[in-house]
Formats: sequence, structure tokens, C-alpha cells
Amino acid sequence: MSESIKSTIQLNNGIKIPVIGLGTYLTDEVDIEKSVRSAIEQGYRHIDTASYYKNEKKIGDTIKELIKEGKVKREELFITTKVGTWQHGYENALKAFQESLEKLQLDYLDCYLIHYPGTYSEIPKGQTMSSLRAQTWKALEKLYDDGKVRSIGVSNYTESHLHELLSNCRIKPVMNQVEFHPYLFQEELLNYCKSNGIVLEAYGSLAGGNEILTEPVVLEISKQISKSPAQLLLKWAIQNGLIVIPKSIKPERVKENSNLDFTISNEDIQKLNHLNKNKRFYWDPNNVN
Repeated sequence: MSESIKSTIQLNNGIKIPVIGLGTYLTDEVDIEKSVRSAIEQGYRHIDTASYYKNEKKIGDTIKELIKEGKVKREELFITTKVGTWQHGYENALKAFQESLEKLQLDYLDCYLIHYPGTYSEIPKGQTMSSLRAQTWKALEKLYDDGKVRSIGVSNYTESHLHELLSNCRIKPVMNQVEFHPYLFQEELLNYCKSNGIVLEAYGSLAGGNEILTEPVVLEISKQISKSPAQLLLKWAIQNGLIVIPKSIKPERVKENSNLDFTISNEDIQKLNHLNKNKRFYWDPNNVN
């Protein structure tokens, strides 16, 4: 299995998404231009952001400049952003989408996700978190119907959240973006998504940094195949069928993260799978009803 920065997979609605993208979580406005510019110039075509990240405007500025400079065409890009935890509800989600679109300075989005199944705002009287999620999804379906977004999906959804959505939705989500690394090998969720035609996209592939990057099994395998621990972890996710969106503000790291033109043996994949501790470094959606 050989992936390059140009490798894509097909989503359940027929459109293609690059397997390797640039994550932008906690990348501030000072660094985001350098990160996005470096990524695009090195061949990345998939950029992931969110209203929560507070960097959509700067990403939009940078993309606009790169298009003007002739370094990329809009139709070559796959841009994803997300409805914030405080933006749940039908009208709120429609408004949030428009705000993100304007900040990104685009005519359409390639993918729009519900960032989290819960909310940090007060749930309106007479509603439940479940009914609020359903309204948010209906807003995304409308945006898809209106041609404002090419695909819609979710993030941080558990199997129970997905079952609820699939039982009531008109348009099936194309993806579920979740924390996924060897310390959190969500095999049941992965298999559930595969059986329902939903792609899993991994964030937090390096599990917060030092702990997993110095894991003896990771160091042993990466040394054997002459790749960095980060490259090994990213390729492990891809060989398990996921999309990856590593983040970095360093051009050399951005480049390294996309050089995944190698294959991990099945034996080594299993060794990494067995590192699972069900350990999270980010949000835990299991607490959301």
C-alpha cells in the first residue's frame, strides 16, 4: 500500500478526498500563513479547520493569495471546517456556516462537519441534546441540497451518536473525524463506520506528542523501516483505512508528514494495534447523551 500526497479515497457520495491533509488546530494567526503556504507549495490539497480554531480568516487570506499567485486552483483544494459546540441548532448552524464561508472567502466548502455531539451552551428549553443535534444535521442537509457544500459529516461521534443520526437522517454523513492513535485504537468504531460507508478521519495521530513518540514498540519499528515515529504513526492510521490530518508549523515537518510512500508489515500493524490503552488526550464524547 503506497500513499503519496496526491492519493485520494472516494467518499460515499462519490467525491474524492486526499488521504493526507493539513490540520490547523491551535495554529494561531501568526503561524497559520506559514503552515498553509508551506503545505500547498509542497503539494497538500486538503486543509482542515474549524470555527473553534479562530484561524479561518487567515487561512482564507492565504488561500486567496496562493490562488492569485497561480500556485493552486480552488477546484484542486479540499477545504473542511466545522460547526462549533456553541453553534448547534438549525438557524445557528446555517448562520455559522455563512460566517465560516465568509472568513474563508470561498464560494463553497468541500466538507462541513458537526464538531462535537455536545454543546457548551445552554440547551434551549423544551429540547434535548439529541433533538438539538438532529436540528444541526438538518441544517447541514439543507446546505448540501443548496450546493453550498460538497459533503457533510461529523466529528467526535461515538457509535451510539452515529446510530442515532443514521436512524433519522436523510443524507448519510461521509465521515467521522475522531481522535485515533495506537493508544486509542477505536476498532469497534472503525468497523461500525466501515460497515456503514463512513470514512474515519484521524486527529491527534501523535497522541499529544512525547509519550507515544518514545514508546519502545514505535521506536523499534520506525528504526527497522528507517522512518520517523511520526511517519510510522500516520502510515499506521492510513493502513487501518483512515484519513490523516497532521499539523505542523515547521516546513520540514509538513514535508516529512506527507512522505508516506512505504508499507508497514501486517505483523507490525498488529503490534501497534495492541498498544491500545483506550487513552484520550482530547475530548471524550462518551459523556455526551
